Parts: sequence; C-alpha cells; structure tokens
Amino acid sequence: MTQHSSDVQQATLGGGCFWCIESAFIQVRGILDVESGYSGGTVKFPTYKQVCEGNTGHAEVAQISYDPKQISYREILEIFYTLHDPTQLNRQGNDIGEQYRGVIFYHDNEQRQQAEQMIAELTEDEVFAEPIVTQVEPLEVFYPAEQYHKDYYRRNPENAYCQAVISPKLAKFRKTFAAKLK
Repeated sequence: MTQHSSDVQQATLGGGCFWCIESAFIQVRGILDVESGYSGGTVKFPTYKQVCEGNTGHAEVAQISYDPKQISYREILEIFYTLHDPTQLNRQGNDIGEQYRGVIFYHDNEQRQQAEQMIAELTEDEVFAEPIVTQVEPLEVFYPAEQYHKDYYRRNPENAYCQAVISPKLAKFRKTFAAKLK
C-alpha cells in the first residue's frame, strides 16, 4: 500500500467529477489530504483535456490520505456511496463517459475485500433500486491532476458547475455526515 508514513493510509475512488469527491472528503475528520487525479487507463501522464475527451481509459479519481485511527476505510466507503450514484454506468448525472465511472481502486487485498463486501451488503439490503455497477479494480498507477484542480470548489465557488452540481451535493453531505466533519 502506498503510504506517506506508517500512520497514514490511502484510498483511491472515482465517482464522477473529482471536484465533488475532493470537496466533500477534505471536510471529514481523519482525512489528511485529498488529491485529484487519474487512474485506470492506458495513457501515461494524461492531461485533464485528454481524460475529458474520453480516449485514455482513465477515470477521474480522488486519492484520499487518511488516519486509520480517526476514520476507517469502511467509513470512507460509506461516505463515497452517498456522494455518487453507483447504479449509473460510465456517468454521473450530466457528466457522461467512462472517465466519470464509479470505481474503487484498491491498494491491497483488505481494501478489495471490504469494497466487495460493501457492494454485497448494499445489494442484499436493496439500498439502491438498480444494480450497483461500481467497479473494484487494483490500483496500478495514480497520476496527479494539474495543480489548478487542487481545492477547485473552495477556490471557485461561483463557477456554474460548482453551483449547479457540487453545492447541492455538499449541502446533503454536510447534513448526513455532520458528526464526522472537522
């Protein structure tokens, strides 16, 4: 597992636009950093433009560095499943293409098992009306996104996409996870 130190672990998740995932997780207690980037494709060192064109095979992802003493991987997955619709294949709302697919890139076998177990539980409990199509794949490589994506929502709250898509998602998120916020 890629780690910053022995006390820091990472989760790499794709659930539509990485700005949405980053802007929510950065507010959670135990999350030390969130970096937007790309994973799961064939092009080395892809650019945002290349990924958006949909020809690289990469998904927009957020790589989350967290303190497992403060938040568990399972709790991170629980939050993740409220931030995206895991029943939409290769899209999230108006964001369409495989770069917006729901995907969990696991860093080790324990993460893989937990991700698969959560999907099985959500399916068994019929939490979603449609089948879950979130992919579970090994993390092979993570490419950080260009620097201007860092803290995009916080730095660009008036952006039309931020207002229409991210702000409503964050309002729901803050209400649902108020006890977990910093």
